[in-house]
Parts: sequence; C-alpha cells; structure tokens
Amino acid sequence: MATATKTLARAPKRNGKTKLEGSEIAFKIFSYLFVTIFALMCLYPLIFVFSCAVSDGQAVLDGRITFLAVGWQWIAFRNVIMSKTFWIAYANTFFVTLFGTIYCMGLSILGAYALSKKRLVGHDLFNFLLIFTMWFSAGVVPMHLNYQSTWVVLSKMGFTDQKWLIVLAMGMSAFNVILLRNAFDSVPIEIEEAAQVDGANDFQIMSKIYVPMSKATVATVALFYGISRWNGYFWAMQEVSNVYDQPLQVVIKTNIDVINETISDTGLTLNADGIAPQSEIYAMIVCAIIPILIIYPFIQKYFAAGVNLGGVKE
Repeated sequence: MATATKTLARAPKRNGKTKLEGSEIAFKIFSYLFVTIFALMCLYPLIFVFSCAVSDGQAVLDGRITFLAVGWQWIAFRNVIMSKTFWIAYANTFFVTLFGTIYCMGLSILGAYALSKKRLVGHDLFNFLLIFTMWFSAGVVPMHLNYQSTWVVLSKMGFTDQKWLIVLAMGMSAFNVILLRNAFDSVPIEIEEAAQVDGANDFQIMSKIYVPMSKATVATVALFYGISRWNGYFWAMQEVSNVYDQPLQVVIKTNIDVINETISDTGLTLNADGIAPQSEIYAMIVCAIIPILIIYPFIQKYFAAGVNLGGVKE
C-alpha cells in the first residue's frame, strides 16, 4: 500500500493524464530524434538517386549533386521508358517474383505445417536438420551444382525458358519455414480437433484454419520471398545466359559495367542526349523500386505482428 502511494505521488495526474518524469521526457525526445534521423538516413539514398536521374548531365559529372536535383531534365527517364530491353527485363523480374513467391510459399507452408505436428515420424530430427542448415550453409559450390542439375532436369522436360530455373532451383528458406512453423504452433489444438471431428482432413485443416489464423506471418513471409526474388541478382547473373530471360537487376549491373568500361576508355563525357551516362542507371534504379514502394504500405501492418508471432514460440 505504501509503495503504491509513493508511486502515485511521483506521477500525479492532471486532467486525467499521468505527468511524465524528467527522465521519461528526455528518453522520449531522444527516441523520437533517433528514429527521425534513422528514417532520414534511409530516405537519403532514394532522394539522391532520383536527383541524379533528373539533374543536368554536367552537374552529375562534376559531382555537384548532394541532395536535391540541379537543372531538371527527364531525358533519362524517357530513354529508360522507351527501351525495349528494360521492359523485357522488367517483365522477367515480375515473372520470377510472382511465380517464385507462389512456389516458395506453397513449399514453405506445407513444410511448416508438417513440422508443426508432433505426430510426424522423426519430428525432432527433421526440425533439427532444418535448423542445422541455418548454422552450417552448404556454400556456393553445392548451390551452383544444384542450379546446374535443376536446369538439366528442366531441359529434359522441355523447358527452354531459363526464368523457370530461378523460380524452381531454390524453393524455400529455412528461416521462413521456422517462422511459419512457430506461427502454426500457436494455433490452439482444440480448433484442429474440432475440425477433425467434423471430418476435415489435413489439407482442409491447413488451408482453412492454420493459414487464415496465421495470416500476419504468412503475409510477412510472402513479403520476404517477394523482395528476395525481386532483388535477386547473383544466381540470376551466374546461371541465366539468355539475355531475353535476365531479370532487371542483372540488366542494371550489365549496364553499369558497360558505362564503367566506357568511362575508363574515353573518360567522363556526356552522351548524345546531353545527359550523364549514370543518369540512365539511376532512372532504371528508381523504376525498379517503384513496385516495392507501392506494395509495401499495404502489407506493412502485418510485418511486425507476423515476425513477433512467428519468431516467438510459447
């Protein structure tokens, strides 16, 4: 009783609100200031890239762009939009992201549901093996051999589109499966038992009970897969030899290499349109991140809830 009285004395109420102490006010000010600075640091590269894409060519070559654009022009964006190669690469990236995310989510949900069931024969062993792959990665060489073997199988099946190689070769992430498994573990067992009494099989229980009740984690994992497929570069560069099947990130990196070679041979010069060679690269980068910027706000509300629900096992 005495402790409660002292606490109330330290935090008197005014107009129904608790008065904050000086240390709490200072902590809140510091927290908001830190978050604001961090947000600006994250936003600055995007603003810088956009400014370089729309700035005067000579200003870009001279390195006079630090934040806002200097001498506005839209030629770089016009050239990118009129480029057939860019749109082919954009379509390839959409293809890999869409079908890759669907494929990975299907495998991950099936695997997570099975691993969440203690009646699974070898339940502990399979869960250990899944976590073991996170501790000790196989490495680059086995992954390269996996891609090669997958392409051999796809070729024998009649596939000539190398985009399917990127979609199928790497099916799922152990971390994402663990997130889904932990989310499924949090679903009350009584609901599953009631569904079994009504005659539901495992697939119906998974699709109509577990997935809807874990939609925050499912949306979060789908976001992880989608971003990884959209930004995927290394293996697409290594394995996709057909230029008409290359995703956008590979095309951007190829153009960067071409510009660097040109600069090393002829020096920093404006191109025929009067813009800096880097401006078109910056314009392509801006166009590449637009879909992510559009989609992310709609699923952001699931992000924190999904990670917390899937990352903590009760």
